[in-house]
Amino acid sequence: MYEEIRTPYRDVQQVCLNGHQITDSVNKYPQDMKEYCPKCGAKTITKCPKCNEPIPGHIYYEGVFRATTRLYPEPVPSYCHKCGSPYPWTENAISNIKKDSNFDPMSLIEKLCTRFHLVAKQLRNRYGNRQTLEVSDEHDVQDLFHSLLKIFFDDIRPEEYTPSYGGKSSRMDFLLKEHQIVIETKMTRKGLGEKEIASQLNDDINRYSEHPDCKTLICFVYDPEGLILNPVGLEKDLSKKQKGLNVKILIRPRG
Repeated sequence: MYEEIRTPYRDVQQVCLNGHQITDSVNKYPQDMKEYCPKCGAKTITKCPKCNEPIPGHIYYEGVFRATTRLYPEPVPSYCHKCGSPYPWTENAISNIKKDSNFDPMSLIEKLCTRFHLVAKQLRNRYGNRQTLEVSDEHDVQDLFHSLLKIFFDDIRPEEYTPSYGGKSSRMDFLLKEHQIVIETKMTRKGLGEKEIASQLNDDINRYSEHPDCKTLICFVYDPEGLILNPVGLEKDLSKKQKGLNVKILIRPRG
């Protein structure tokens, strides 16, 4: 059964506090709404609790017929697009992770680095050819990695100045002050291969050894084209305690 959609608009979705979607078309199909979730019994919402912005639902286009039963509902978002606050289900997930006695920021960051390439490739294939983020330079790496860090960490301080080294000061990518961890992201390209990356990493180590809030430096090198011929060797050479700083080099993907 199909029905004609005459006016394009973004509908609103209803989600329970535990993240179960009730409907992605509150305005179009109000009869599908429920006050409490049939899966878990939690109360449902249609707006961001922090700023009252409606939770984005399905987009309807003029002249397009929409099946009354769809296989691809609008995904439930993790953060409010207006104020940037996590939705209740995201806050719950973060809280549960932090309450876990096995919460290990180093392991989480390493997992993000290891799976970063898979995420970057997945983003290229969106439903209905929607716009996406193409990871083509270092700034794209920083933007995507920042988004992934938000899954596990609340206090992420980007773009903070580092102490001067060699007469120059620069900005670090990310500081997790609570854990005294600094994360630097890099991306290989033509003219920035193994030799140049190694030189930059040594400069970073010297610079961050003077930073009062940095006890651990994690350098994530995104190498999608395999320009670093011996990633394991470079990691082993530099991943050690240097100048009072715990250094971890992660080159991904390998080969």
